[in-house]
Amino acid sequence: MPSRKKKTVKKVRSSAPDPHRELARLVVEAKAASQVLAQVGAEAKNRALLGIAEALLHRQEDILFKNGIDVEAGKAAKLAPALLDRLTLTPRRIQDMAQSLREMAALPDPVGEIVEESRRPNGMILQKVRVPLGLVAMIYEARPNVTVDSAGLCLKSGNAVVLRGGKEALNTNGALTAVIHDALREAGLPPAIVQLVPFTDRELIRDLVTMDQAIDLVIPRGGEEMVRSIREMATVPVLSHGRGLCAVYVDKDADLDMAEKIALNAKVQRMGVCNAMETLLVHKDAAASFLPRIVRLYQEAKVEVRGDEAVRRAAAGVRSAVEKDWDTEFLGPIVAVKVIGSLDEAIAHVNRHGSHHTDAIVTRDAAAADKFLKEVDSAAVLHNASTRLHDGGLFGLGAEMGISTQKLHARGAMGLKELTTTKYVVRGSGQVRE
Repeated sequence: MPSRKKKTVKKVRSSAPDPHRELARLVVEAKAASQVLAQVGAEAKNRALLGIAEALLHRQEDILFKNGIDVEAGKAAKLAPALLDRLTLTPRRIQDMAQSLREMAALPDPVGEIVEESRRPNGMILQKVRVPLGLVAMIYEARPNVTVDSAGLCLKSGNAVVLRGGKEALNTNGALTAVIHDALREAGLPPAIVQLVPFTDRELIRDLVTMDQAIDLVIPRGGEEMVRSIREMATVPVLSHGRGLCAVYVDKDADLDMAEKIALNAKVQRMGVCNAMETLLVHKDAAASFLPRIVRLYQEAKVEVRGDEAVRRAAAGVRSAVEKDWDTEFLGPIVAVKVIGSLDEAIAHVNRHGSHHTDAIVTRDAAAADKFLKEVDSAAVLHNASTRLHDGGLFGLGAEMGISTQKLHARGAMGLKELTTTKYVVRGSGQVRE
Protein backbone atom coordinates (compact mmCIF):
# COMPACT_ATOMS: atom_id res chain seq x y z
CA MET A 1 0.00 0.00 0.00
CA PRO A 2 1.57 3.28 -1.13
CA SER A 3 2.47 5.63 1.66
CA ARG A 4 0.56 8.83 1.89
CA LYS A 5 2.51 12.03 1.86
CA LYS A 6 1.61 14.54 4.50
CA LYS A 7 0.18 17.69 3.11
CA THR A 8 2.10 20.79 4.08
CA VAL A 9 -0.15 23.63 5.09
CA LYS A 10 1.43 26.99 4.34
CA LYS A 11 0.66 29.81 6.69
CA VAL A 12 -0.57 32.85 4.86
CA ARG A 13 0.67 36.05 6.38
CA SER A 14 -1.72 38.93 6.45
CA SER A 15 -0.70 41.81 4.22
CA ALA A 16 -2.41 44.31 6.50
CA PRO A 17 0.08 46.50 8.34
CA ASP A 18 0.34 46.13 12.09
CA PRO A 19 -1.09 49.41 13.48
CA HIS A 20 1.31 49.54 16.42
CA ARG A 21 4.40 49.07 14.28
CA GLU A 22 3.11 51.49 11.66
CA LEU A 23 2.50 54.13 14.31
CA ALA A 24 6.01 53.65 15.67
CA ARG A 25 7.40 54.04 12.14
CA LEU A 26 5.45 57.25 11.55
CA VAL A 27 6.69 58.71 14.82
CA VAL A 28 10.33 57.81 14.08
CA GLU A 29 10.08 59.42 10.65
CA ALA A 30 8.43 62.52 12.09
CA LYS A 31 11.12 62.84 14.75
CA ALA A 32 13.84 62.71 12.11
CA ALA A 33 11.97 65.27 10.02
CA SER A 34 11.67 67.58 13.04
CA GLN A 35 15.46 67.73 13.28
CA VAL A 36 15.67 68.73 9.62
CA LEU A 37 12.91 71.32 9.97
CA ALA A 38 14.56 72.92 13.01
CA GLN A 39 17.35 74.12 10.72
CA VAL A 40 15.08 75.49 7.97
CA GLY A 41 14.87 79.25 7.61
CA ALA A 42 11.78 81.44 7.66
CA GLU A 43 11.68 81.97 3.90
CA ALA A 44 11.43 78.27 3.11
CA LYS A 45 8.77 77.69 5.76
CA ASN A 46 6.72 80.63 4.53
CA ARG A 47 6.98 79.39 0.95
CA ALA A 48 5.63 76.00 2.06
CA LEU A 49 2.74 77.62 3.96
CA LEU A 50 1.72 79.66 0.92
CA GLY A 51 2.02 76.55 -1.23
CA ILE A 52 -0.33 74.61 1.04
CA ALA A 53 -2.82 77.50 0.95
CA GLU A 54 -2.86 77.52 -2.86
CA ALA A 55 -3.11 73.74 -3.04
CA LEU A 56 -6.12 73.69 -0.72
CA LEU A 57 -8.01 76.01 -3.05
CA HIS A 58 -6.84 74.23 -6.19
CA ARG A 59 -7.94 70.81 -4.88
CA GLN A 60 -11.06 72.03 -3.13
CA GLU A 61 -13.39 69.82 -5.16
CA ASP A 62 -11.66 66.61 -4.08
CA ILE A 63 -11.51 67.75 -0.44
CA LEU A 64 -15.23 68.54 -0.40
CA PHE A 65 -16.03 65.20 -2.05
CA LYS A 66 -14.13 63.28 0.64
CA ASN A 67 -15.68 65.44 3.33
CA GLY A 68 -19.14 64.65 1.92
CA ILE A 69 -18.46 60.95 2.49
CA ASP A 70 -17.60 61.63 6.13
CA VAL A 71 -20.61 63.90 6.66
CA GLU A 72 -23.05 61.35 5.21
CA ALA A 73 -21.53 58.63 7.40
CA GLY A 74 -21.84 60.98 10.38
CA LYS A 75 -25.51 61.57 9.65
CA ALA A 76 -26.10 57.82 9.38
CA ALA A 77 -24.33 57.36 12.71
CA LYS A 78 -26.56 60.09 14.16
CA LEU A 79 -23.74 62.33 15.30
CA ALA A 80 -24.81 65.27 17.44
CA PRO A 81 -25.58 68.45 15.46
CA ALA A 82 -22.62 70.26 17.04
CA LEU A 83 -20.26 67.47 15.94
CA LEU A 84 -21.69 67.45 12.42
CA ASP A 85 -21.21 71.20 12.19
CA ARG A 86 -17.56 70.85 13.20
CA LEU A 87 -17.07 68.04 10.71
CA THR A 88 -18.59 69.81 7.71
CA LEU A 89 -16.37 71.72 5.28
CA THR A 90 -17.66 74.31 2.82
CA PRO A 91 -15.88 76.40 0.18
CA ARG A 92 -15.93 79.27 2.69
CA ARG A 93 -14.30 77.18 5.40
CA ILE A 94 -11.60 75.98 3.01
CA GLN A 95 -10.96 79.60 2.02
CA ASP A 96 -10.69 80.47 5.71
CA MET A 97 -8.12 77.68 6.23
CA ALA A 98 -6.09 78.97 3.29
CA GLN A 99 -6.29 82.53 4.62
CA SER A 100 -5.08 81.46 8.06
CA LEU A 101 -2.03 79.87 6.43
CA ARG A 102 -1.30 83.11 4.59
CA GLU A 103 -1.59 85.00 7.88
CA MET A 104 0.85 82.57 9.53
CA ALA A 105 3.32 83.15 6.71
CA ALA A 106 3.12 86.90 7.32
CA LEU A 107 3.88 86.57 11.04
CA PRO A 108 7.42 86.89 12.43
CA ASP A 109 9.25 83.57 12.75
CA PRO A 110 9.49 82.80 16.48
CA VAL A 111 12.47 80.48 16.04
CA GLY A 112 15.73 82.18 16.89
CA GLU A 113 14.11 85.11 18.72
CA ILE A 114 16.33 86.38 21.52
CA VAL A 115 13.95 86.60 24.48
CA GLU A 116 16.54 87.95 26.92
CA GLU A 117 20.19 89.02 26.67
CA SER A 118 22.67 90.18 29.28
CA ARG A 119 26.41 90.51 29.84
CA ARG A 120 27.55 88.80 33.03
CA PRO A 121 30.20 90.28 35.36
CA ASN A 122 32.79 87.83 33.99
CA GLY A 123 32.25 89.21 30.48
CA MET A 124 30.30 86.31 28.96
CA ILE A 125 27.16 87.13 26.97
CA LEU A 126 24.07 85.21 28.06
CA GLN A 127 21.08 84.83 25.71
CA LYS A 128 17.77 83.06 26.09
CA VAL A 129 16.77 81.99 22.57
CA ARG A 130 13.45 80.63 21.32
CA VAL A 131 13.69 77.14 19.72
CA PRO A 132 11.14 74.55 18.48
CA LEU A 133 9.72 71.97 20.86
CA GLY A 134 10.54 69.18 18.38
CA LEU A 135 7.71 66.70 17.75
CA VAL A 136 4.11 67.46 18.72
CA ALA A 137 1.28 64.90 18.80
CA MET A 138 -2.17 66.37 18.17
CA ILE A 139 -5.18 64.25 19.18
CA TYR A 140 -8.55 65.67 18.20
CA GLU A 141 -12.10 64.85 17.19
CA ALA A 142 -14.21 65.71 14.15
CA ARG A 143 -12.71 69.08 13.14
CA PRO A 144 -10.83 68.86 9.82
CA ASN A 145 -9.71 72.48 10.07
CA VAL A 146 -7.55 71.40 13.02
CA THR A 147 -5.55 69.26 10.58
CA VAL A 148 -4.56 72.29 8.54
CA ASP A 149 -4.18 74.72 11.46
CA SER A 150 -1.97 72.28 13.38
CA ALA A 151 0.18 71.47 10.37
CA GLY A 152 0.64 75.15 9.55
CA LEU A 153 1.44 76.30 13.09
CA CYS A 154 3.87 73.43 13.67
CA LEU A 155 5.59 74.05 10.34
CA LYS A 156 6.03 77.78 11.02
CA SER A 157 7.33 77.15 14.55
CA GLY A 158 9.81 74.52 13.36
CA ASN A 159 8.03 71.44 14.75
CA ALA A 160 6.98 68.20 13.15
CA VAL A 161 3.50 66.96 14.05
CA VAL A 162 1.73 63.61 14.30
CA LEU A 163 -2.01 64.03 13.76
CA ARG A 164 -4.50 61.58 15.21
CA GLY A 165 -7.91 62.83 14.14
CA GLY A 166 -11.29 61.30 14.89
CA LYS A 167 -12.66 58.39 12.87
CA GLU A 168 -15.54 60.64 11.77
CA ALA A 169 -13.16 62.72 9.61
CA LEU A 170 -10.78 60.03 8.36
CA ASN A 171 -11.49 60.58 4.64
CA THR A 172 -11.32 64.35 4.94
CA ASN A 173 -8.11 64.32 6.97
CA GLY A 174 -6.56 61.94 4.46
CA ALA A 175 -7.38 64.31 1.59
CA LEU A 176 -6.04 67.34 3.49
CA THR A 177 -2.83 65.55 4.46
CA ALA A 178 -2.24 64.48 0.86
CA VAL A 179 -2.50 68.14 -0.19
CA ILE A 180 -0.08 69.17 2.55
CA HIS A 181 2.44 66.46 1.60
CA ASP A 182 2.45 67.47 -2.06
CA ALA A 183 2.97 71.12 -1.15
CA LEU A 184 5.84 70.25 1.21
CA ARG A 185 7.56 68.23 -1.53
CA GLU A 186 7.11 71.15 -3.92
CA ALA A 187 8.77 73.43 -1.36
CA GLY A 188 11.68 71.03 -0.92
CA LEU A 189 10.74 69.97 2.61
CA PRO A 190 10.27 66.39 3.87
CA PRO A 191 6.58 65.33 3.88
CA ALA A 192 7.19 63.45 7.14
CA ILE A 193 7.01 66.84 8.89
CA VAL A 194 3.25 66.17 8.96
CA GLN A 195 2.16 62.60 9.72
CA LEU A 196 -1.46 61.45 9.84
CA VAL A 197 -2.22 58.30 11.83
CA PRO A 198 -4.34 56.26 9.39
CA PHE A 199 -5.84 54.03 12.08
CA THR A 200 -8.74 54.75 14.42
CA ASP A 201 -8.00 52.11 17.08
CA ARG A 202 -8.38 53.83 20.43
CA GLU A 203 -5.64 51.68 21.96
CA LEU A 204 -3.14 53.41 19.67
CA ILE A 205 -3.70 56.61 21.62
CA ARG A 206 -2.04 54.95 24.61
CA ASP A 207 0.93 54.06 22.40
CA LEU A 208 1.16 57.62 21.12
CA VAL A 209 1.01 59.41 24.48
CA THR A 210 3.64 57.16 26.05
CA MET A 211 6.30 57.63 23.34
CA ASP A 212 8.27 60.03 25.51
CA GLN A 213 11.57 59.17 23.84
CA ALA A 214 10.36 60.77 20.60
CA ILE A 215 7.33 63.00 21.26
CA ASP A 216 7.89 66.26 23.11
CA LEU A 217 4.30 67.44 23.68
CA VAL A 218 0.79 66.00 23.37
CA ILE A 219 -2.14 68.34 22.74
CA PRO A 220 -5.57 66.70 23.12
CA ARG A 221 -8.48 68.69 21.74
CA GLY A 222 -11.93 67.27 22.29
CA GLY A 223 -14.42 66.20 24.92
CA GLU A 224 -13.70 66.48 28.62
CA GLU A 225 -13.68 62.70 29.10
CA MET A 226 -11.18 62.18 26.28
CA VAL A 227 -8.84 64.88 27.56
CA ARG A 228 -8.96 63.53 31.12
CA SER A 229 -8.22 60.00 29.91
CA ILE A 230 -5.17 61.15 27.95
CA ARG A 231 -3.82 63.14 30.89
CA GLU A 232 -4.11 60.06 33.10
CA MET A 233 -2.29 57.67 30.76
CA ALA A 234 0.33 59.97 29.20
CA THR A 235 4.04 59.92 30.03
CA VAL A 236 4.60 62.71 27.49
CA PRO A 237 3.84 66.26 28.77
CA VAL A 238 0.21 67.19 27.97
CA LEU A 239 -1.11 70.65 27.13
CA SER A 240 -4.86 70.30 26.92
CA HIS A 241 -7.53 72.25 25.11
CA GLY A 242 -10.13 72.62 27.86
CA ARG A 243 -13.90 72.51 27.67
CA GLY A 244 -15.66 75.80 27.17
CA LEU A 245 -18.27 76.62 29.79
CA CYS A 246 -18.27 80.37 29.15
CA ALA A 247 -20.39 83.07 30.77
CA VAL A 248 -21.47 86.64 30.04
CA TYR A 249 -22.39 88.87 32.97
CA VAL A 250 -24.67 91.85 32.28
CA ASP A 251 -23.97 94.36 35.06
CA LYS A 252 -26.45 96.83 36.54
CA ASP A 253 -24.65 99.65 34.70
CA ALA A 254 -24.58 97.92 31.32
CA ASP A 255 -25.59 99.54 28.05
CA LEU A 256 -28.51 97.19 27.40
CA ASP A 257 -28.40 97.57 23.63
CA MET A 258 -24.75 96.54 23.71
CA ALA A 259 -25.52 93.75 26.17
CA GLU A 260 -28.23 92.41 23.88
CA LYS A 261 -25.85 92.35 20.91
CA ILE A 262 -23.08 90.64 22.87
CA ALA A 263 -25.26 88.08 24.65
CA LEU A 264 -26.96 87.09 21.38
CA ASN A 265 -23.70 86.82 19.43
CA ALA A 266 -21.92 84.89 22.17
CA LYS A 267 -24.65 82.23 22.13
CA VAL A 268 -26.00 81.91 18.59
CA GLN A 269 -23.21 82.96 16.18
CA ARG A 270 -21.90 79.38 16.32
CA MET A 271 -23.19 77.19 19.12
CA GLY A 272 -21.04 74.06 18.89
CA VAL A 273 -17.67 75.64 19.69
CA CYS A 274 -15.75 76.05 22.93
CA ASN A 275 -15.94 79.85 23.13
CA ALA A 276 -19.72 80.00 22.76
CA MET A 277 -21.55 81.31 25.82
CA GLU A 278 -23.46 78.74 27.88
CA THR A 279 -24.47 80.84 30.91
CA LEU A 280 -25.93 84.35 30.99
CA LEU A 281 -25.83 86.19 34.32
CA VAL A 282 -27.93 89.35 34.72
CA HIS A 283 -27.78 91.79 37.63
CA LYS A 284 -31.10 92.07 39.46
CA ASP A 285 -31.33 95.83 38.73
CA ALA A 286 -31.13 95.18 34.98
CA ALA A 287 -33.31 92.06 34.92
CA ALA A 288 -36.75 93.64 34.43
CA SER A 289 -35.60 95.68 31.43
CA PHE A 290 -33.15 93.25 29.86
CA LEU A 291 -34.51 89.75 30.29
CA PRO A 292 -37.73 90.05 28.22
CA ARG A 293 -35.66 91.42 25.31
CA ILE A 294 -32.93 88.80 25.30
CA VAL A 295 -35.24 85.86 26.02
CA ARG A 296 -37.40 86.83 23.05
CA LEU A 297 -34.34 86.97 20.79
CA TYR A 298 -33.16 83.56 21.99
CA GLN A 299 -36.57 82.09 21.37
CA GLU A 300 -36.64 83.57 17.86
CA ALA A 301 -33.26 81.88 17.28
CA LYS A 302 -34.74 78.55 18.47
CA VAL A 303 -32.63 78.55 21.64
CA GLU A 304 -34.19 76.95 24.70
CA VAL A 305 -33.90 79.23 27.74
CA ARG A 306 -33.51 77.63 31.16
CA GLY A 307 -33.74 80.08 34.03
CA ASP A 308 -34.04 80.44 37.76
CA GLU A 309 -37.24 81.67 39.41
CA ALA A 310 -36.38 85.37 38.92
CA VAL A 311 -35.82 84.81 35.18
CA ARG A 312 -39.11 82.94 34.85
CA ARG A 313 -40.93 85.81 36.53
CA ALA A 314 -39.37 88.37 34.19
CA ALA A 315 -39.90 86.57 30.86
CA ALA A 316 -42.39 84.10 29.40
CA GLY A 317 -41.61 80.68 27.95
CA VAL A 318 -38.59 79.96 30.17
CA ARG A 319 -38.00 76.41 31.42
CA SER A 320 -36.96 75.85 35.01
CA ALA A 321 -33.19 75.52 35.39
CA VAL A 322 -31.76 72.75 37.56
CA GLU A 323 -28.45 72.85 39.43
CA LYS A 324 -26.49 70.87 36.83
CA ASP A 325 -27.39 73.44 34.13
CA TRP A 326 -24.86 75.83 35.65
CA ASP A 327 -22.14 73.19 35.12
CA THR A 328 -23.11 72.06 31.62
CA GLU A 329 -21.41 72.86 28.32
CA PHE A 330 -24.46 72.55 26.06
CA LEU A 331 -22.70 73.03 22.69
CA GLY A 332 -26.12 73.60 21.18
CA PRO A 333 -29.37 75.61 21.34
CA ILE A 334 -29.73 75.79 25.12
CA VAL A 335 -28.72 78.65 27.42
CA ALA A 336 -28.83 78.83 31.22
CA VAL A 337 -29.84 82.26 32.59
CA LYS A 338 -29.56 83.43 36.19
CA VAL A 339 -30.33 86.67 38.01
CA ILE A 340 -27.42 87.80 40.16
CA GLY A 341 -27.52 90.07 43.22
CA SER A 342 -24.08 91.68 42.92
CA LEU A 343 -20.81 91.83 41.03
CA ASP A 344 -19.15 89.72 43.72
CA GLU A 345 -21.85 87.07 43.32
CA ALA A 346 -21.30 87.04 39.54
CA ILE A 347 -17.54 86.57 39.96
CA ALA A 348 -18.08 83.78 42.50
CA HIS A 349 -20.52 82.01 40.16
CA VAL A 350 -18.12 82.13 37.21
CA ASN A 351 -15.15 80.89 39.25
CA ARG A 352 -17.17 78.09 40.80
CA HIS A 353 -19.16 76.81 37.82
CA GLY A 354 -17.15 77.88 34.78
CA SER A 355 -14.33 76.02 33.04
CA HIS A 356 -11.80 78.90 33.29
CA HIS A 357 -11.96 79.31 29.53
CA THR A 358 -13.54 82.64 28.47
CA ASP A 359 -15.85 84.96 30.40
CA ALA A 360 -17.14 88.49 29.76
CA ILE A 361 -18.68 91.43 31.58
CA VAL A 362 -20.86 94.10 29.96
CA THR A 363 -20.81 97.36 31.91
CA ARG A 364 -20.16 101.10 31.69
CA ASP A 365 -18.62 101.05 35.16
CA ALA A 366 -14.84 100.96 34.71
CA ALA A 367 -14.22 99.95 38.32
CA ALA A 368 -16.65 97.01 38.05
CA ALA A 369 -15.00 95.93 34.79
CA ASP A 370 -11.53 96.08 36.33
CA LYS A 371 -12.65 94.02 39.33
CA PHE A 372 -14.21 91.35 37.07
CA LEU A 373 -11.16 91.20 34.78
CA LYS A 374 -8.83 90.90 37.76
CA GLU A 375 -10.75 88.39 39.87
CA VAL A 376 -12.24 86.00 37.30
CA ASP A 377 -9.73 83.15 36.98
CA SER A 378 -10.08 82.35 33.28
CA ALA A 379 -7.73 82.10 30.32
CA ALA A 380 -9.43 85.11 28.70
CA VAL A 381 -11.63 87.77 30.28
CA LEU A 382 -13.40 90.38 28.19
CA HIS A 383 -15.03 93.75 28.86
CA ASN A 384 -17.86 94.76 26.52
CA ALA A 385 -17.03 92.05 23.98
CA SER A 386 -18.34 88.62 22.97
CA THR A 387 -16.73 85.41 24.22
CA ARG A 388 -16.63 84.28 20.57
CA LEU A 389 -13.69 86.64 20.06
CA HIS A 390 -11.28 84.40 22.00
CA ASP A 391 -9.74 82.90 18.90
CA GLY A 392 -6.20 82.50 17.60
CA GLY A 393 -6.98 84.09 14.26
CA LEU A 394 -8.78 87.07 15.78
CA PHE A 395 -6.00 87.47 18.35
CA GLY A 396 -3.48 87.82 15.52
CA LEU A 397 -1.92 84.38 15.97
CA GLY A 398 -2.82 83.15 12.47
CA ALA A 399 -4.68 80.18 13.97
CA GLU A 400 -4.53 78.15 17.17
CA MET A 401 -3.64 74.66 18.30
CA GLY A 402 -6.45 75.03 20.80
CA ILE A 403 -7.35 77.12 23.83
CA SER A 404 -5.57 75.98 26.96
CA THR A 405 -7.26 76.30 30.34
CA GLN A 406 -4.05 75.18 32.06
CA LYS A 407 -1.51 77.59 33.48
CA LEU A 408 1.70 75.79 32.39
CA HIS A 409 3.29 76.24 29.96
CA ALA A 410 0.63 78.10 27.96
CA ARG A 411 -2.80 79.53 28.69
CA GLY A 412 -5.53 80.70 26.34
CA ALA A 413 -5.26 80.60 22.55
CA MET A 414 -2.12 78.65 21.63
CA GLY A 415 -0.21 80.03 18.66
CA LEU A 416 3.36 79.99 17.38
CA LYS A 417 5.18 81.05 20.54
CA GLU A 418 3.31 78.43 22.58
CA LEU A 419 4.86 75.79 20.29
CA THR A 420 8.38 76.82 21.22
CA THR A 421 10.62 76.56 24.24
CA THR A 422 13.87 78.33 25.02
CA LYS A 423 17.49 77.44 25.51
CA TYR A 424 20.41 79.40 26.93
CA VAL A 425 23.18 80.38 24.55
CA VAL A 426 26.42 81.53 26.16
CA ARG A 427 29.10 83.40 24.20
CA GLY A 428 32.36 83.54 26.05
CA SER A 429 36.01 84.45 25.57
CA GLY A 430 37.74 81.78 27.64
CA GLN A 431 35.84 82.14 30.92
CA VAL A 432 36.07 79.29 33.47
CA ARG A 433 34.55 78.79 36.90
CA GLU A 434 36.95 79.70 39.69
